Amino acid sequence: MKNIEKFVHEWIDAWNSRDLEKILSHYSDDIEITTPMISITTGNEESTLKGKKAIAAYWAKALEKLPDLHFVLLDWTEGVNCVSIYYESVMNLVAIETMWLNDCGKVYRMNACYRKKKHN
Repeated sequence: MKNIEKFVHEWIDAWNSRDLEKILSHYSDDIEITTPMISITTGNEESTLKGKKAIAAYWAKALEKLPDLHFVLLDWTEGVNCVSIYYESVMNLVAIETMWLNDCGKVYRMNACYRKKKHN
């Protein structure tokens, strides 16, 4: 992907807009996500979802449960057809999401890791 920095800022802005269609525009139809937030949000043991339809339903529920959702970009790194975004997340957490991008620049796989923010 040519302009990964642009992608990163658009991704953060989409989430902060809370506009589900804007958020979903970054993902392919066959997207697969793995994040501990899935089990926290749904109450199920599953932490992986596949397909844009299932993920859209999950994110709609998450946006509803987290009305104060706001991400703050801390940094990002670029790899071969992937990007890792480090940001302040919800629930006093920081996150690193690694996203693998297809030839169209859409995320087809994502894995998120979280930890509590450290206080100075």
